Amino acid sequence: MRAIVAESAEQLVWQEVPDVTAGPDEVLIKVTAAGVNRADVLQAAGKYPPPPGASETIGMEVSGVVADVGPGVTEWSKGQEVCALLAGGGYAEYVAVPVGQVMPVPPAVELADAAGLPEVACTVWSNLVMTAHLSPGQLVLIHGGASGIGTHAIQVARALGARVAITAGSPEKLELCRSLGAQIAISYKDEDFVARIKEVTDGGGVDVILDIMGAAYLDRNIDALATDGQLIVIGMQGGVKAELNLGKLLTKRARVIGTTLRARPVSGPNSKSEIAAAVTASVWPMIAAGRVRPVIGTRLPIEQAAEAHRLLVSGKTYGKILLTV
Repeated sequence: MRAIVAESAEQLVWQEVPDVTAGPDEVLIKVTAAGVNRADVLQAAGKYPPPPGASETIGMEVSGVVADVGPGVTEWSKGQEVCALLAGGGYAEYVAVPVGQVMPVPPAVELADAAGLPEVACTVWSNLVMTAHLSPGQLVLIHGGASGIGTHAIQVARALGARVAITAGSPEKLELCRSLGAQIAISYKDEDFVARIKEVTDGGGVDVILDIMGAAYLDRNIDALATDGQLIVIGMQGGVKAELNLGKLLTKRARVIGTTLRARPVSGPNSKSEIAAAVTASVWPMIAAGRVRPVIGTRLPIEQAAEAHRLLVSGKTYGKILLTV
């Protein structure tokens, strides 16, 4: 079979590699498309190795057709269309996936487009719902609103009855976020998001922040939180180290929570399988009802994986980037 081999961050080569097979409790998927994520860019640069036992091949989400099932798998059969959350291995013609991380393609979603759902859906649901318990009427601030995570989070939060504020970096991206349901759209290039949040909430702040920036936004995020607010940090695009004012944290009775999806165990409490099952049960009906849809900004052939990574880092796209096989 063929897969992308990262000879360097800039040299991602589509070449022959050893075949993969379905082991016990695994499903072998013939890949139709793979989603592109910032973790893929970091891995290609040698900065984010896969978890122990995971494929060394880049790629954390795919859609495709079941090619084979391993011993113990009864939920799936050859020929079924699926999408899946991976620890690695997605930039390839075939990938073997633990059965608990395989999900059906949601109704009315094209097979290739379904590759843009597993990572964002599992990230958003596990953080906004399973961790923060976002509830109707609450206000959530989503940084990077036009990103893959952001565009999905806006829709899910609105479907849950929450109010949504976002930050984004261009008029086009701000308008996209409004079209998806964001009620407060803040340009991080031209506005102070803390001041804007204080203005629209009469000084109250937001209940939940979903943050991809990390260190660069830590202090201002705490300022933007309401009493009993929660800051969920899922990315470190703005660095890994910052000073935390514990006085602010205690005064607001706030919580700062750091989470990651890739390193979670396959099964058990708070596992990838548990999250995938919750997404299938709760988010897929939202998609079927037309309340949530995948937002695909760019599609490229998998041979152009390096260009896809450059495009993601440039910030010149929106939603998900897909690589088609």
